[in-house]
Amino acid sequence: MGIVIKQTSKNIFTISIALIIGGVNTLYFYPEFLKDEYYGLVVFLLATSNLLQPLMSLGAQHTIIKFYSSFKDKISKDAFLSSIIFIPLIVIIPTTFFVVKAHDIIGEFLSIQNPIIQSYIWVIFLVSFATSYFEVFYAWSRVHFKSVFGNVLKEVYPRISVLILLLLVSFDFLTKESFVWWLTGLYYLRLVIMVVYSLIIYTPKFSFTLPENFKEILSYSLYILLAGSAASLLIDIDKYMIPQKEAISQTAYYAVAVFIATVVEIPGRAMFQILNPMVAKAINDNDSLKLNDLYQKSSSNLLIVSGFFFLLINLNISSFYLLMNNEFYSDAVLVVLIISLAKLIQMSFGCGPAILATSNFYRITLPFSIAMAISVYFLNDVLIDLYGINGAAISTLIVLSIFTILKVLFIRFKLKINPYDFNTIKILLIVLVLYLTVGYIDFIYSAFVDILIRSVIVSIIYMSLIYYLGLSKRINQIIRKTLKM
Repeated sequence: MGIVIKQTSKNIFTISIALIIGGVNTLYFYPEFLKDEYYGLVVFLLATSNLLQPLMSLGAQHTIIKFYSSFKDKISKDAFLSSIIFIPLIVIIPTTFFVVKAHDIIGEFLSIQNPIIQSYIWVIFLVSFATSYFEVFYAWSRVHFKSVFGNVLKEVYPRISVLILLLLVSFDFLTKESFVWWLTGLYYLRLVIMVVYSLIIYTPKFSFTLPENFKEILSYSLYILLAGSAASLLIDIDKYMIPQKEAISQTAYYAVAVFIATVVEIPGRAMFQILNPMVAKAINDNDSLKLNDLYQKSSSNLLIVSGFFFLLINLNISSFYLLMNNEFYSDAVLVVLIISLAKLIQMSFGCGPAILATSNFYRITLPFSIAMAISVYFLNDVLIDLYGINGAAISTLIVLSIFTILKVLFIRFKLKINPYDFNTIKILLIVLVLYLTVGYIDFIYSAFVDILIRSVIVSIIYMSLIYYLGLSKRINQIIRKTLKM
């Protein structure tokens, strides 16, 4: 786990920086300079492009991670990488022609509730094209166990881009309308940087020779395409459905709450960049002991760190919203709790998703993803009408909870490995007790000082309990090393 911890630490730092920048954007600059309508528009456009991204990439990034370590010589690796970069074109080329021909029809369909959307239909497809190939070349670097620079481009670059563009809008150098198009162009600049970096890491001898198992590779790509498309619905379908049922400003309030809540998954996002290729390698090498070790340690370590983030977010959320200029955003405080709880449950699964996606049982990801997508769609359709944006959050929590349990049981049945043990219960009890006790402590200082004091208290108590109960050897080593500095 040495390389995992090392690169995970760097990736957590990167994502934390990205979060701070994104927080400034989300909580201040977006509402202040774009206002609710255009902010909601940007959220809708990016969320819809994310729904299309798995389709545009045709699962190529996941295919690289699964198969690359199975090739043992340079010739076969070069043939594999040469062929894989052309796979997304199978979808991108016909999709481009379709958008050209059906642009007006698509625009009318998506802008029934909010006409402002119609002028920006191309943004959805252009961003999805750029992010698709970015993910392909990011996977290219990850299979060489180089995840940090790509993670900076994935997490920090877009937020810095948004920050710069929002500042330009504030000084009237850009209009709100041109903001969207400049942001689209910067996604393509990021793609170019990622391509160059990946080729520096490893430049294959390009050829038109197909790998011997190309049919298997293509079959896997199609399965992952379908599974990824369905899974992406779970992530962004709420931001797509809310504008169809509520004012588009509600999408902005919901997006801010989700942004805050997803802090809980920072450790997972950081760890999976390097952990997923290692899981694939363990599976390709038939190293069951290594796989079990990765599964159990990733689950406990992620639950500990994500639980800590869960407490920091939810115990400070009321004070956090007081720092914002727009009081309407605080109406989504319950969304933060619900979504962060869903993310905590998801993080407890550890590297389980990577095991499902890269093992011989990868086909099960498709029915799981389809069932999750259908479930969240119908739950959203009912619960958004009943509870507004809170209903969308409840839908996500229900679906993630049920299907995480089902996936854990499936892996247990097939591979006889389990991510949970008695320490899992201890960690959850610590989180619950601290949430119920510290949450009732009120301070009379400013919102910023209240956040600072409460965070210090939680940090000391939580880390002390984790350390003295010995819930993670690796985290205890990090704590001891930190205290000696």
